[in-house]
Formats: sequence, structure tokens, C-alpha cells
Amino acid sequence: MKKTFELDFRGRKIIVENGELAKQAHGSVLIRYGDTVILSTVVMSKSVNLLADFFPLTVLYNEKLYSVGKIPGGFIKREGRPTENATLAARMIDRPMRPLFPEDFKNEVQIVNTVLSVDQDNSPEITALFGSSLATCISQVPFNGPVAGVKVGRVDGKFVINPTVEESEKSDIDLTVSGTKEAINMVEAGAHEVSEDDMLEALMFGHEAIKELIEFQEKIIKEIGVEKYDYPKLEISSELTNEVTDLIKADIDSALRIKDKLEKYAKLDEIKENLLEKYTDESLKEEELKELLTKVANIFEQVKYDVFRNIVVKEKIRADGRKMTEIRPLSTAIDILPRTHGSALFTRGETQSLSVTTLGALGEHQILDGLGIEDSKRFILHYNFPQFSVGETGRYGAPGRREIGHGALGERALLQVIPSEEEFPYTIRVVSEILESNGSSSQASICAGCMSLMAAGVPIKAPVAGIAMGLITSGNDYTILTDIQGLEDHLGDMDFKVAGTKNGICALQMDIKIKGITKEILKKALEQAKKARLEILKVITKQIKEPRKEVSKYAPKMMTFTIDPNKIKDVIGKGGDMITKIILEASNVNSVTDINAVKVDLEDDGRVIIYHTDKEIIEKTANMIKDVVKEVETGKIYTGKVVKVEDFGCFVELWPGVEGLVHVSQLDTNRVEKPSDLVKVGDEIIVKSLGYDKKGRLNLSRKEALK
Repeated sequence: MKKTFELDFRGRKIIVENGELAKQAHGSVLIRYGDTVILSTVVMSKSVNLLADFFPLTVLYNEKLYSVGKIPGGFIKREGRPTENATLAARMIDRPMRPLFPEDFKNEVQIVNTVLSVDQDNSPEITALFGSSLATCISQVPFNGPVAGVKVGRVDGKFVINPTVEESEKSDIDLTVSGTKEAINMVEAGAHEVSEDDMLEALMFGHEAIKELIEFQEKIIKEIGVEKYDYPKLEISSELTNEVTDLIKADIDSALRIKDKLEKYAKLDEIKENLLEKYTDESLKEEELKELLTKVANIFEQVKYDVFRNIVVKEKIRADGRKMTEIRPLSTAIDILPRTHGSALFTRGETQSLSVTTLGALGEHQILDGLGIEDSKRFILHYNFPQFSVGETGRYGAPGRREIGHGALGERALLQVIPSEEEFPYTIRVVSEILESNGSSSQASICAGCMSLMAAGVPIKAPVAGIAMGLITSGNDYTILTDIQGLEDHLGDMDFKVAGTKNGICALQMDIKIKGITKEILKKALEQAKKARLEILKVITKQIKEPRKEVSKYAPKMMTFTIDPNKIKDVIGKGGDMITKIILEASNVNSVTDINAVKVDLEDDGRVIIYHTDKEIIEKTANMIKDVVKEVETGKIYTGKVVKVEDFGCFVELWPGVEGLVHVSQLDTNRVEKPSDLVKVGDEIIVKSLGYDKKGRLNLSRKEALK
């Protein structure tokens, strides 16, 4: 039986429908937010592997191009692999929900969001998060929700919940925040150098709106929710727990105090291997032995977790001996790759990013085939994380969700300082190659990327640096860590990344493993992050103070000028013949795809942008284009070339793309019987412009020019 629920949320309706669609799913809701419509479903597998060492949760965000009235591009004409936006949306839903499932719950769960209709003023991603939480809460799937999220903007100094497209264009904050009724548990933000106090205020403003959405969910859950599934658990006796703990606690304590990462991890692995070997009883059946070893391994991880937290929170000692607010040693270098347009190396402790900037023509921008309004972007940051960076072997192939997410975070941070297309008409690509990793490689990518941009001569508005903050809790005590390394991230409660300039925040990302964090913790973390960011910026600006005034000699040089937009068709020519002729002649190449061919971008507003490494070729191209669009002045004398001779006269080219007819009667002061008796193709003659006739044809006269 269909049930409908409505909420007037900040002037816009949210409508929830249940009981009509996807009834075989364990939980399903259709969410209408304005004209945005999302079907959210959840299904739980009854079979379970209690010996698995992870919770098999899959969150999907399936974009359907019919939702915005588009047909997919390419030959196949159906949706294929997820777009970058779909991947980021799925991550945005997964991150706040995953910590709210019970720790010992191991049944496979799939949450699928199908995007059916998109109203750009009402975020489908935020709607999908709401639907995912509600579908899970009303189902039998164990879940400590509900959770909800909102977008926060700031227009003319006032905070706005879920801003429209028009409001977003005026906003200096693009914040996505989610949480439970009690606290915030996920943050994703871009901002135009916003202060820490303003960002904190925006976070709290967003959380107040989240509480309204959760109250609405609770009302629905109370009416249609079902009893939760009593899931099977791996029972571990207190006797075994105490026995294993006594065996390994002291050894783990010693291992965690080793400062070198590889040595520390090797010692922990050795302790675990010896422990499992001790409990390997060959007299047990295979399944019994596997279960026992899984229990022992779980106790090992819990002891490691508890000992680590005690060392940090109680003793105030970090894994590598640093103070709580201390950054690992920093080093920088630029111009280490001679043929690239810009390169930089940033090293923080055992984390290292090599970032490379490449400049291209505007026509080389990335085309986006998705649900958003934007169909292209000219600034791109790609993040690559090879397995050798952590001393391991592994799969190599297409980038995974983590690589896409880290790249998007770095791109968001640096985008705030990238010059406009009018100021710097290039497509800009930054690639971060992670060569070594022990925590916060995404922030190292921002630091290295910033330096490579400046080395490439990109006139960024200000240098940007990033740092990752951590949180370790133990009962009511907590400690905030600056510049967390891998172990502190893995065993800690928070990964809070903050990037910005000396003036303010450009990007935020926060994930936590506990139910939520308070305003007090957020405030302290932001203050610590600012101090660290300013310290890193000093190191960056010592290496390269400001963007170079000139781009690399290997980068395309650029010239821009404006022509009458109505003349663009003349520059292109019939079937592109004129622009092709200009490119081939100016570059002295045989094909427009030749690597040495000049690149020409013709914009709808009349802007002409020319790119090449050789300035002479750029100038030659510009002159040829200007000749095409140059107006012929009536009464003015020109020197032209005869390109065709007919019985009724000859055609003279004044410059490429501009031809006129010299009628036989206008060829000479004396009578001419046959034009071919006087001129031939290739001759240069002087002519006077007589203007255009009613059909737009240019008439010329040699006779008038000779007088």
C-alpha cells in the first residue's frame, strides 16, 4: 500500500513515497525534492561470512541521462561506467553512513540510488543521501541512523541551505555537510579563502538544518519501519580475549613506539604471525581452525587499537615521537623534469608527491557527459597512487574511487586560485604522482601541485597548502593531531583535511569513524590546521615565491585578439577550408594534426586565441586571420593577385579569403578585347575598390587605379 509523507523544508517540498515501487527490495523510497526524483533501495544478503575482516557495503549512485533529457554520447548510446561525479556522489553517501553500521555486522549490503529526474536547483546527491538513509532505516538492515546532509552556501554574507544554481554562482562557500541528530560526521567543501570562524559557523548552520531532516525521517520510520534483523555475530569469549591480550600487549606497546614506519609495521606483522602460529592447532577441523584464528586476529587488532589510543591520549606520545602539533620534516624542489611545462616535488616525512603541470589550448578542455549544467572544464587535477608508494604489490588499472576522490579534493582546493579564462586562456592539467605514502598524500598533492603551477607560469592568485588533522578519543578524553600519518589515520577517529591560502580556507574534507564530533573539536582542529598551513606555506614560498612571468619554452605561447563575431564563419571557411589553409601555411606542415601545427581557438564572442611554441608562427597566423576579416574600403587602392581569368574579366585576391571581380571594361584605360591578352593567373596588379553590389559581390577596377 502506497504511503506519502511531505515536509516543507526551507520553502521547498520534500515528498517521500513508499509501498509502490521496488517492493522486493528490503527497503525502498522514492524521494521528490522539487523536480528532482531519486529511487533509493537497500538489500541485505542473508548469507554471511563471519570470518571476513571487512563490512561488505556497496553504495551506488546511478546517473540516468534521461533524467536531464540527454542521450548518451559515443556509439553505444547507453550509460556505461560511472562518471567522476557519480563516483564522488557514491562516496559522499558512503562516508557518513558506513560508521553507523554495527562493527560486528558482516552481511553484505547494497544501497542503490537511481537518478530518475534532475532539477538543477535541488541537488540529486543530497536527495540520494536522504533516500539512502531512510531506505536503510525503514528496512530490517541494522543501522544506527538516520543520517542526512545539506549543502550550505553564503550569498551577500548570509548563509543559504541547498542554494539554487543562481545562488551558487554568487556564493563564496560550497559546503556539503552531513551528520546525525547529535553531531556532524562528514564534510566536503570548497571556498574562496574563507576564514576558519566563518567556515565553523557555516558547519553549525548546516547541522541545524540536518536536524530538521532527521526529525522528518524519524516520523516516517516510526510509521513504516520494520523490526531490525538479529544478525549473527562472531562470539569471542572473555577467556580467549584475556589470554591473547596478556600474550601480546607488551610486545605491541613496544612495536608502536618504533619511529620508522617500515620497521614498525614489520614488527607488528611479526607479532601477529607468531601469535597465529601459536594458535594453529592441526587437530582442529579446517573450519574450526579458521574460526579460531579469525578470533585471535580480531583480538590482536583490538589490542593494537587500545594500546595505540592509550599511548597517544594518556601519555601524549605520537607514533613517531612528534609533538601533537608538530609537522614532519618538509622538503621541496622544482624544475626536476626538464621537458615538462612545470614540475615540483613535495615531501613531508614519508609522504611524497611529484606534481606536473601541462598547459594546452582551450580546445583541449575536458568534455563532461553527465547530469550537471557544466559540460566542460579547463582545470583538471589527476591523482595517481601506485602500489610501490607503500612498498606493496597490487592491481594496476583504471583509477579507483579513492584516487578519483583525492584528485577531486586537490582540484577543488587549487581551483579557487586558478586565473579566469580571460586572464589566462589555457587548459591546465596537473597530475600528482604519489611516489611515497605514509598519510595525507592528497594534501601533499595540493602543495606539490601549487608549486608546479607557479613553476609553469600559471598566474595563480595565491599559494595554497594543505594539512590533515586527526582525532584520537579515549572515553571522554581526546587529542587532536596535526599532520597525521598512516597508522594515526587507520587507528584514529577522524581524518580532517584542510587546504587554503594565508588568507583563508579553499577546501575541506572530513571523515570520521565515530558517530560524530562536536563544535569544540571542529574549532580546535581548524585552529591547529591554520597554524600548520601557514608553516607549510613558508616552505613553499621559500622555494618559489610567486608564479613565473613567462611560461616554459616548451609550453605553447599564446596570443589573443578579438574580431567581429559575424566574421568567424569567414575565418573557418566552407567546410573548414580557410582555417585549415591558414594552419598549414603558417605552420609549414602537411596536416592540422601534426604536433607542430599551430592551434587556433575561435570563441563565440569573437575572441581568437592562437597557441604555438614559436612566436613567429603565432604572429604569422594572426596576420593571416586578420587579413581574412579585414574590411575592404571603397575607393582605396590595393595590390592583389590574379587567381582566375574569364572572358568577362578576372578575379583578384586582395588577401586570403577576399576576392573581387575586375570586369573586362575595368581592366585598362584602353579597350580590352580578351582579358587573357592583358593578365594571367599569378600576376600582381593594382586595383581600386568600387564597393559591393546588391548581392554582396566585391567589384574592383584596374582602370581607376591607373588614373
